[in-house]
Amino acid sequence: MNEEELRQHITETLIEVAPDIEANKIDPAVSFRDQFEIDSVDFLNFVLALEKRLNIKIPEIDYPKLSNLKGCLLYLAQQSAD
Repeated sequence: MNEEELRQHITETLIEVAPDIEANKIDPAVSFRDQFEIDSVDFLNFVLALEKRLNIKIPEIDYPKLSNLKGCLLYLAQQSAD
């Protein structure tokens, strides 16, 4: 899966969890919690939805790596390469 496909999956999953998010306003380097009104439950739902959408298992210890778009892209690209 290429970076653009991953970005699309991440963005769509994030919007499923927080429908008010505008995809074109996501700052890749800023945490989702700081950019949008999502709490820890929303973030957990986001990670679980990513697991389901991408058919992968994300260990809880790796959740912080998914806190922003850039981190998600790096982490998920590495997972798909393994």
